[in-house]
Amino acid sequence: MPAGSSRKRERQYEHIKDSALDRGESPERAKEIAARTVNKERARSGESKTASRSSLQDMSSGERGGKRSGKGPQGPTYDQLYNEARQRGVHGRSDMNKEELRRALDAKKR
Repeated sequence: MPAGSSRKRERQYEHIKDSALDRGESPERAKEIAARTVNKERARSGESKTASRSSLQDMSSGERGGKRSGKGPQGPTYDQLYNEARQRGVHGRSDMNKEELRRALDAKKR
């Protein structure tokens, strides 16, 4: 947490981190999730000096509540698939649609 954070944000950070650990995230990933969530909330409420456009215009973390987790009935979003394809070095990914990305990633796993 940034220096000078309020007690409320410290409690929020710990709660989010503990929840992520309970879900089975690694300690490092749990800290990252908590920090990003709290920093976004700080930006939305005007507590931070700088804020990204997505932090201010996007729906709040509480409202989102896992809507973009990629675990719903339609699976990961196009952006999530595209980023994974980029990390795995799938060629031609920019010309692929969601289903093509899914198939290319499945083939890359084998």
